[in-house]
Amino acid sequence: MNKKDEKTSKKNATAVKQQSLSPAAQRALQEAEERRKSETKKEHPLENGGRGGKDPSRYGDWEIKGRAIDF
Repeated sequence: MNKKDEKTSKKNATAVKQQSLSPAAQRALQEAEERRKSETKKEHPLENGGRGGKDPSRYGDWEIKGRAIDF
């Protein structure tokens, strides 16, 4: 076998190991995928009474209307 064939056979062996999961493991993976999909679909409510705009600690915007803010 040459090096290319060895790499291909290693990839195939890994794929076979991943496909031979127990039914419980397959169910768990499927449930996790469904949970991830449902979390991305949810729309979170807007914050009541919060400051407008982007988060200042993340974007470095520490003033509103020319006044420095401190929280």
